[in-house]
Amino acid sequence: MNTPKRLSTSEMQVTSIRLESELKERLRDLSGDQGYQILIRKVLWDYVERHGDDRFRRCLPSEIRLTTPATAQREESCAITGQTIAPQESMLLGWTNLGEWVPLSLHSLSAPALSRCSEALEV
Repeated sequence: MNTPKRLSTSEMQVTSIRLESELKERLRDLSGDQGYQILIRKVLWDYVERHGDDRFRRCLPSEIRLTTPATAQREESCAITGQTIAPQESMLLGWTNLGEWVPLSLHSLSAPALSRCSEALEV
């Protein structure tokens, strides 16, 4: 998951939301020193990334901690290159440093694929 870089609060928009008192207190307890607003932003970004369009969910090769072979059960998009992975096509599942499984094409971690990936990110 690629949560956008943390902006200063002056770069954010103010939004008002009504929360039950108990919910707000429990969020404060869960958030510890980081504060409940940061926790709420993290939860909202996690939701957007999980329920948004998978074609835009990307990660860097350096974020992959391990891989395991897999077979796509539906059309997937490689989290590094954006390459389409067809149903029943061999693929990899990558475990990220954020503790998430992401779909990877078989050659997405090879040198040529990484070169194409970095060129695409520069555009």
